[in-house]
Amino acid sequence: MLSSLVKEHQAKQAAKRTTQEQKRKECISAANDLTQALVDHLNVGVAQAYLNQKKLDAEAKLLHQGAINFSKQTQQWLALVENFSSALKEIGDVENWARSIENDMKIITNTLERAYETTRDQPGSN
Repeated sequence: MLSSLVKEHQAKQAAKRTTQEQKRKECISAANDLTQALVDHLNVGVAQAYLNQKKLDAEAKLLHQGAINFSKQTQQWLALVENFSSALKEIGDVENWARSIENDMKIITNTLERAYETTRDQPGSN
C-alpha cells in the first residue's frame, strides 16, 4: 500500500512536471512571439524614419547643387552687368571725346572764318 502511494505520488509528480514543462515551453514560445511582434512594430517605424532620412539627404543634395548652379549663374550675370556697365562708360567717354572734338572744331572754324573776314575786309588785300 505504501509503495503504491509512493508510485501514485511519483506518477502525479511526473505528470505535473510534464504539464509544467509543456506550459513553460508555451510561455517561452508566447514570449518569443510577443518579442518578435514588438520588434517588427518598432522596425516599421525605424524603416520609415530611415526612408525619410534618405529622402531628406537626396533633397538636400539637390538643393545644394541648385544653390551652386544659382551661384554660378549669379556670378555670370554679375560679370555681364559689369561688362555692360563698362561698355556704357566707354560709350560715355567716346561721346564726351566726340563733343570735345566737335567743340574744338567749332572754335577752329570760327577762328578761321574771322581770320578770313578780317583779311578780306582789310584794304590793300586783293
